[in-house]
Amino acid sequence: PPVGVSKACSSCVRTADVKEACTQCDQFVCQNCSRLCSSCNAVTCSLCSIIDYGDVGEQVLCNGCSIFQV
Repeated sequence: PPVGVSKACSSCVRTADVKEACTQCDQFVCQNCSRLCSSCNAVTCSLCSIIDYGDVGEQVLCNGCSIFQV
């Protein structure tokens, strides 16, 4: 994208930094809506991640890592 052009967050429609995009679906996501996977540290949006309420407390897992959790 051209310099100075901002993108809208796919979750809240606020302006998102062009560098912030979900690693799973490539949708732009602002800092408030982005989640960091506890397993692989990937930036994901709320649709591409789940919160695992396990023994260790709350953990955010991207769709890629969540399939390996039991």
